[in-house]
Amino acid sequence: MAEDKGGLIQKLIDTVNEISSITDYCCSFKKVFANLARRLKLLNPLFEEIRDAKEAFFCLDDGDELNEWLVKLLEHMESAKELLRLGSEGSKIYLVLEMDQIMKKYQEVTTRLEQDLSSVSFDKLEISDEVKEQVELVLSQFRRANGRTDATDVELYEDLTSLYNKDDGVVEDPAVMKRLVEKLHLTEITDLTHESIALHEMVTASSEDPGESIEKMSMLLKRIKDFVQTESPFAGSPPGESSALPSCTGQVTSVKSLKNGAIPDDFRCPISLELMKDPVIVSTGQTYERSCIVKWLEAGHRTCPKTQQSLTSTTLIPNYVLRSLIAQWCETNGMEPPKRVTRSASACTPAERSMIESLLRKLSSVSPDDQRTAAGEIRLLAKRNADNRVAVAEAGAIPLLTHLLTAPDSRTQEHAVTALLNLSICEDNKGSIVSSGAVPGIVQVLRRGSMEARENAAATLFSLSVIDENKVTIGSLGAIPPLVLLLSEGTQRGKKDAATALFNLCIYQGNKGRAVRSGIIPTLMELLTEPQSGMKDEALAILAILSSHPEGKVAIGKAEAVPVLVEFIGSGSPRNKENAAAVLVHLCSGDQKYLVEAQELGVMGVLVDLLHNGTDRGKRKAGQLLEKMNRWAEQQKELAQSADNKSAEDQADLPNNS
Repeated sequence: MAEDKGGLIQKLIDTVNEISSITDYCCSFKKVFANLARRLKLLNPLFEEIRDAKEAFFCLDDGDELNEWLVKLLEHMESAKELLRLGSEGSKIYLVLEMDQIMKKYQEVTTRLEQDLSSVSFDKLEISDEVKEQVELVLSQFRRANGRTDATDVELYEDLTSLYNKDDGVVEDPAVMKRLVEKLHLTEITDLTHESIALHEMVTASSEDPGESIEKMSMLLKRIKDFVQTESPFAGSPPGESSALPSCTGQVTSVKSLKNGAIPDDFRCPISLELMKDPVIVSTGQTYERSCIVKWLEAGHRTCPKTQQSLTSTTLIPNYVLRSLIAQWCETNGMEPPKRVTRSASACTPAERSMIESLLRKLSSVSPDDQRTAAGEIRLLAKRNADNRVAVAEAGAIPLLTHLLTAPDSRTQEHAVTALLNLSICEDNKGSIVSSGAVPGIVQVLRRGSMEARENAAATLFSLSVIDENKVTIGSLGAIPPLVLLLSEGTQRGKKDAATALFNLCIYQGNKGRAVRSGIIPTLMELLTEPQSGMKDEALAILAILSSHPEGKVAIGKAEAVPVLVEFIGSGSPRNKENAAAVLVHLCSGDQKYLVEAQELGVMGVLVDLLHNGTDRGKRKAGQLLEKMNRWAEQQKELAQSADNKSAEDQADLPNNS
């Protein structure tokens, strides 16, 4: 039976991974299907923890109940995957016209998944509190899920239905046709070809007689195809018109010279409005031309140009799928695919290459003065722009800088660690820095360097820990104790750098215990209670992430944190209120005395306010705490009633002395 369960769990993980690879849903289902996929992806940590703790998991099985649960869940996950695949790869015309049936399937799938997740007690399994919380979040989202369509989708449905029901001889309204092809993204012959293939595959895959409806859909597609070919309603930029925004590369071919027609909007950079050569994704999910977004970031901006949302990370992820689609589109339209403008050591001018090679020779010199000077110049060179960071790294500077982290001269150490910090901004350099063995040297600078060097070492560790596997490496090589020390005794900037590094490292479960054992909880409590600390947001965020760890929970309890937490729930910022409530939830799960203490401090009133006016997470935490308190009050009431009944019985048993 154990092997069966192991196989089922792995299949669940594989199914979630397959779901993660499905993208670009039909416009009518983009929002609901994307939400469904996102919720299912949130279940992966649950399946992974069950897999990793499978021995304890299997011992709990008294029969086949849990096995049956896994089978049922897998079946419904597969149904969800097929529905999402249909929404991504199916015929757009079919999906819109059958909108009601598709949404009915969506409701059935989400209802079944909600029932599956509600039917098992996760308290019996060795599942971390964070994962339990994540499953609760998914469950609440499933309960709120709905299949309502946007007004624009309703208009699309009505336009398509009107065309679907017209006789062949009726002339279509050009405005309606234009609206249809725009919304369905059927503006190019390649789009129409893909739609034709998808419609054909749906017919052949069906075991039923396609009947009149599919035939009418095919005729409808032919009308759209004829309209696109004859009317060409998408003229793109008028002759001679140039982009309102300046070119990012300085050498971008105009739209008119690329094609006598329109470049698909998804292929244009939102900044330059030009065809993208090297599309990259930012943390908000938007895609930009690499050179354009790099210039935006280097100008000091930390928001997404298109959505104006704050960027949680400056990491740029190559959009390989879009790059491939752009190349395919260019080929179909008889154009040369755009060449990526890359920058490397080999692409430098001879003068630049000579300068970098000269600096590297100085880094290798036995002269401390040469080493210090070269490290300082590379530090500035890597700070200036992304091209320099690539060129310097490819020339071989990283191992040489790593060696200088342990140099006797403190200024050389500072230059070396800061140069590595600047180089690490480039995503491709992060792995090279860690693989060169730099982490022990960075930790040594963090322990013994000047205050500025320690601050920059902390910032470097944060930058490197963006990659998950680096979190494990950095934590295991002793970085956490000196980061906790810097959090306690550093300058304001040093404390900020240490806090961001510690928060990022403690996302990995194995580092939480290390942080607690390094004495981080008393330091965090000091930062929370010092009136002028300026670190309350960071301290509460770290405290929230550590409170789910058993050692963290004990240490927070010993630190007498309850009064501080209650105060923040009542008067903190929205984010601080939710983090304080999250800490209190974990604390009260371990010991009833904290629940009593919080009640005596008047937490009920502020929780009710948070329940009605807080953030979504704050409301959820407030609800959990209020539920715990109500349950505890009921238990106390029952105990008191039982005691009264016992007392009455004892009185009745006493002899009558009258």
